Amino acid sequence: MREASWEFVHAVECEAPREFAWAYWTNAENWDDPPARFEFDGPFAVGTRLKTILPGQELESVIREVVEGRSARIEMDVMSALVAFCWDFEELDRRRTKITQRISLSGAGAEALVEQAKTLEQSVPQGMQRLAGNIEWNLAGKGR
Repeated sequence: MREASWEFVHAVECEAPREFAWAYWTNAENWDDPPARFEFDGPFAVGTRLKTILPGQELESVIREVVEGRSARIEMDVMSALVAFCWDFEELDRRRTKITQRISLSGAGAEALVEQAKTLEQSVPQGMQRLAGNIEWNLAGKGR
């Protein structure tokens, strides 16, 4: 592991079983974070490439690790730096899940990107809260 130049961790709790939350999150059709759009070149599995399409910019990342139903690591190379997005789904009880995202920036070019990466400290909590709300809404909509 490389030492991180910057790291941010955020967690939310979700009123849904871990298996449901995981299944929702790993379904590419549920990746909704306007203005970004996402394209997967295969199923949510190690080696699958993801494209994040933003106005005037496309970013590519790769799923590097998956522990089915529990965690995943997605990595993105940016200007000689590595951005790692590590997600954990922890069962709090049969009906509640804690979702944690740890984002780190490392590598030779990391220092030059720290200020830009810090913008995630504002957007990630909002996005994760929206994710938890969407999971709960979909669970309720399925009549569970």
